[in-house]
Parts: sequence; C-alpha cells; structure tokens
Amino acid sequence: MDFSTTELILVSLIFMWAGFVRTGLGFGGAALGLPLMLLVGASPVYWLPVIGLHLLFFSSLILLKSIKKVDWAYLKSTFIWIIPPTLVGVFGLIALPDTVMVVFVYSITIFYAIIWIFNQKITSHRPWVDKLLLIFGGYVAGTSLTGAPLIVAVFMRYVAKEYLRNSLFVLWFTLVSIKMLTFVAMEVEIDWQLSLSLVPVAAIGHIIGLKLHQKIIENDDLFRRWVGSALLLVSVFGLLKVIV
Repeated sequence: MDFSTTELILVSLIFMWAGFVRTGLGFGGAALGLPLMLLVGASPVYWLPVIGLHLLFFSSLILLKSIKKVDWAYLKSTFIWIIPPTLVGVFGLIALPDTVMVVFVYSITIFYAIIWIFNQKITSHRPWVDKLLLIFGGYVAGTSLTGAPLIVAVFMRYVAKEYLRNSLFVLWFTLVSIKMLTFVAMEVEIDWQLSLSLVPVAAIGHIIGLKLHQKIIENDDLFRRWVGSALLLVSVFGLLKVIV
C-alpha cells in the first residue's frame, strides 16, 4: 500500500506500541495493535504478516537469552488443542471477506476491553473449560493473532510465573511460524519492505517493554483498565465505520 507521511508516522507509533505491549505483558502485541492498524487502512490479511514477522524476530531475541526458562512439557501437551484450530482460523482469514474479518477483530477486541475495564479476568477451573479456551484461543490466533488472552487464562493455571512469559513466546513463535508458512504456501502478498523498515521503530517499544515489564506486572489491573478504555473507544469507532 501507498501510505501518506502522516499515515506512516501513525503506523510507526502503533508498531512501537505493539512492541512495548508484547514484551511488557508477554502477550497482546497483536490484540492491542491490530485494531489501531485497521483504522489507518488496509485489511487484516495485509497487516498480520507484518505483525507475524516482527513477532518471530523479537521473540527469537528474548528466547535466545532465556530458552531454559520454558515449560516444555506443558507446551507440548497443549499443542494438540491449539494448533488444529489455528490452521482452521488461518484458512478462514484468507477465505473470508475483509469486512467480515474486520468486524471479527473489532468485536473480539471490544470483548477484551470490557473485561479489562471492569477488572474481570478470563478464568477456568475445570479441565474441559481449559480445552475450550485453548481451542477457541487457537482459532482466534489463527484468524487475527488476538487469541492470547484466552490462551493465557489457561497457561497461568499450569505454568510457574517465572516460566510463563517465555513459554508463551515459544507458543506464539510456533503459531506464527505456521501462519507465515501458510501465507507463503497460499501466495498471500507480504509487504517485506514495510516489515523491515518498521523493525527499528518496534525495537524501541520492545526495549521499553523489557525495562518496564516488572512494573507493568505489578500494576497489571490499572494498566489493563486504561488500555481497555482506549481500546473500547477505538474498536467501537472502527466497528461503526465498517457497518454504518
């Protein structure tokens, strides 16, 4: 796409924000960034490969230093529930009309925003609910890379806190690798130039997120409430823009 100078500045700020959230929380870069990107323009199919390439690059940097702090046993036990619906979601993303996908992204984001504003958490206390959350989270991750909050709700029950972020990064790396390979196989056009040019900008957010990770975790409820309020406004506006 041809972006104006103003649009490129906005896109740069959004990717800086996504990089900050990704490392600050350990998840949510796509969930909190994609709705903003869609306001600038283009479709989910355009933005998701760009987001995916960044996630692969930056998660690799983190895992190179902390690959030993990963709960491999639990990760492997969840793949059977997450990966198949992820594949279904990827093919749905490619096959469904852009308008349907945009409405889906804004709707799921509004759901997350409302939960965060009212300080509610997606929780599970039964094994069958865990599996449902993993399946639906995998599907949402396949369609829009915004399934993290659903999957995290389950991982938090079974993975020790010091292993959680790195285990999630391995999962995101695996899911995005599958997604990117599918894009290539289906000959989806990928804007490599934009992806590479945004890496230094996203790196700024990445570094800030690393430095503030502990503070964000300690003030998690307040952070989510503010972010949820902003996301609700953005998503409602974006949704009305599409359907009205």
